[in-house]
Amino acid sequence: FEDDVLLAIDKPAGVAVHGGSGVAHGVIERLRAARPEARFLELAHRLDRETSGVLLIGKKRQALLALHAQLRERVTDKRYRAVVIGRWPLRTKTVQHPLHRYLTDDGERRVRVQAGGQAAITRITGLRQFELPGVGEFTLVEACIETGRTHQIRVHLAHSGFPIVGDDKYGNFELNKILEKLGYKGMFLHAFAISFRHPVEGRPLRVEAPLPAAFERLA
Repeated sequence: FEDDVLLAIDKPAGVAVHGGSGVAHGVIERLRAARPEARFLELAHRLDRETSGVLLIGKKRQALLALHAQLRERVTDKRYRAVVIGRWPLRTKTVQHPLHRYLTDDGERRVRVQAGGQAAITRITGLRQFELPGVGEFTLVEACIETGRTHQIRVHLAHSGFPIVGDDKYGNFELNKILEKLGYKGMFLHAFAISFRHPVEGRPLRVEAPLPAAFERLA
């Protein structure tokens, strides 16, 4: 989606949203390079490098500030799709565990469930259960986040005993290796849709990014 004040893209998995931490160029730097005539391009929010899907970019400062306000006030509706290991029930469950951010010994950012951490709420709905013969059972789920904490969906699902397929930080590493050999590479977490009000006109908008081909093959 694009108009005079707003751009929505479908970010590929494996691409950082901005440079830094060993990454020379992220989405926003590439967009600025591709559009040298653009006077203003700024990220409205972020996605993990390994997560694909809808990413909003402000093309005018007024629009960016309005989007930030909506995100801060939690009036947006963000929907993610993920494939998890195990049989998540085909109904909605609310996961509420406080999350604490910390750094590993080698300086990597991590998050864990910990009393006294930041409040975090994720509503997870099982959409379809399926089995890979000889490998195990899996579920395609939809996650709706009411708080936007770092790695929130990934940690909440892993803590619940249903890690996301291909998650290299919080997942089932042995099963990930087996799935990779079968051709299922990367993390199966996708920012599927976001609903919000147009930052200038005020009309409701919903932007969706189709599930990646890898999702279609697995789930």
